Amino acid sequence: MTDYRIFRSDDAMRFADKHSELFGDHSKLTATEFGDGNLNLVFRVANDKGTSLIVKQALPYARCVGESWPLSTDRARIEAEVLQLHARFCPKHTVEVLHFDRELSAILMEDLKQYEILRSALIKGKHFTHLASQMAQYLAHTLFYTSDFVLTGPAKKAAVAQFINPDLCLITEDLFFTDPYCNHERNNIHSLILPRARELWQDEELQAEVAALKADFLSKPQALLHGDVHSGSIFIDEQNCKVIDAEFGFYGPIGFDVGSLIGNLLINYVASPGLFTDQQHCVSQQQYLLTQIRDLWQHFAHTFSQLQQTETQDPTLQNSHYQQRFLQQVFADAIGYAGCELIRRTVGLAHVADLNKISDAKTRAACEIQAIEFGRTLILQRNNLTTIEQLISRLIK
Repeated sequence: MTDYRIFRSDDAMRFADKHSELFGDHSKLTATEFGDGNLNLVFRVANDKGTSLIVKQALPYARCVGESWPLSTDRARIEAEVLQLHARFCPKHTVEVLHFDRELSAILMEDLKQYEILRSALIKGKHFTHLASQMAQYLAHTLFYTSDFVLTGPAKKAAVAQFINPDLCLITEDLFFTDPYCNHERNNIHSLILPRARELWQDEELQAEVAALKADFLSKPQALLHGDVHSGSIFIDEQNCKVIDAEFGFYGPIGFDVGSLIGNLLINYVASPGLFTDQQHCVSQQQYLLTQIRDLWQHFAHTFSQLQQTETQDPTLQNSHYQQRFLQQVFADAIGYAGCELIRRTVGLAHVADLNKISDAKTRAACEIQAIEFGRTLILQRNNLTTIEQLISRLIK
């Protein structure tokens, strides 16, 4: 990477101007850096007429830690190629990549400034009836069309190699499946729930099931995952939602993407008593979230099943009994990964604003303990629950 350099604002402006015709001649450009999270540089480049684009550059280390945590900048290529491929199958709900520069590890993409981050909207108690159906459409199409149902054996193996992502997969492997279940220095545990966290470290029954989920994550390359489908990676407005931040993309178990989103909706569910002091508002929020979870799975399963029936290329995989069994296993996997998401967001390194914004310490602790209990139930019961209604009934009993 002889041409690689870490961008400053003027670098971002030149990059955006060179690779887009949106700004036009004689535009007065500005670039504002804002953090996208823990890993990258992100700039909004705008002209004096209000037109803007996003420039995202991968740093050779984790931004939140510094050079002591090196990371491959190839994650920028993976992100750009995942988003471009997903946009082929679901352009309406995937952020548009306008240009990718491999040497600079930089991506130019559309600016979704007219949208709102889903997590922020949920914390405010906003409801979007189209969330579940549109995200189900995104998940079903991107996962089906990158799977064995469509790709030939050689094409699928080449795709798996193209999207090998060891650095970022290792982050997921550690933060999801390892750290929360031991006394790891990376864990971030609220003092009031420390006794419950210690119980996790001794819970061999739970750890055995987490090990099985991790083994599948390591060894089940079913489809090209986004790899980080949480409510901070989804932008939404009154009509549409779009997915961003696919740098964790790789070939893995389909249930991981589906379960990650279910888990994030459940995080807001358990946090609602701490976020909304009005009891009626809290109940309304939780009912909305359960409806979205139910609709998400039902729309996903219906769409994926239709695609199986009409678009499957491999004659062997056209068997209807196999297709039903496959989808049932995706459901079980999704429930398990949703449980892992609940637990890792309460005792692991990366917490979320849904819980962090709860001001009363005891209330927050109660919400976090409920998240742990929900997570444990989902992980242990994932193979016993066969419908989304059973799942919801188990949670609200």
